[in-house]
Amino acid sequence: MRFSVPQFIDVEDKIVGPLTLKQAIYIVGSLGAAFVLWRIFGFFIAVLIGGPVLFVAFLLAFVKVNNRPFVSIIYAAFTYVTTKKLYLWRKTPTKHVQTQPLEKIERRTLPVTPKVTQSKLRELAWSLDSDEYTK
Repeated sequence: MRFSVPQFIDVEDKIVGPLTLKQAIYIVGSLGAAFVLWRIFGFFIAVLIGGPVLFVAFLLAFVKVNNRPFVSIIYAAFTYVTTKKLYLWRKTPTKHVQTQPLEKIERRTLPVTPKVTQSKLRELAWSLDSDEYTK
């Protein structure tokens, strides 16, 4: 029995001509806002405010950065600006340490390490192999 496997599932459907539903909403919404501005304030204010609105709508509808929609880039930038940041690499200010002359520094002796002989090593290896310490 054969089953048909859907392909191109990551491509949005074209609803309004060559535009997807999201693109159509961005464009129609910005054109509507520009029209309302023109009817209320006149041509000059509509161009000053409506122009950037139309430009942002064009960016939202058609521009992709690294195959990601521009909306996700704006969202990432907004969350980056508004969230707290934790800087772990910041150095803490160090206190100025006054050095002493070499004559006044006490000499510390290193701890003496015991010498391990061949017979002691064999005895230790035998005890480990025979599980003497695990009992």
